[in-house]
Amino acid sequence: MPKKPTGNPIGRPPKNIDQKTFENLCKIQCTEREIAGIFECDIDTVNNWCKRTYNTTFSDTYKMFSDQGKASLRRLQMKLAEKNAGMAIFLGKQYLGQTDRVEQTVMEVEDLSSLAEMLRDDAPAESEGEKTDNE
Repeated sequence: MPKKPTGNPIGRPPKNIDQKTFENLCKIQCTEREIAGIFECDIDTVNNWCKRTYNTTFSDTYKMFSDQGKASLRRLQMKLAEKNAGMAIFLGKQYLGQTDRVEQTVMEVEDLSSLAEMLRDDAPAESEGEKTDNE
């Protein structure tokens, strides 16, 4: 039986994934597919690397670092809201349940002829110098 060569591992060498770059990509909400594309590898390679590096799946690792990114984004939004009224309004709606108030008036109309009469009364009067289509 032939001997296996020593010192030569079988299969491809492990993909070199920079840990700091990986963590930063998670913080800016890159997807697993995008991260794999950046490192020019397969999604399974990223998941296996996470298991070796963090002793957890990609999903759990991603949640940990993406939450840090969300906190940074929220901090920037709050800072922007100090100078930007639109951002302050947006954050008030998102986090404080604030809404725009829209007022509506409901009129009761007894019949269509009275509605037509109200519309005619509200129509702008023609100035004397203007001609109508009937003339």
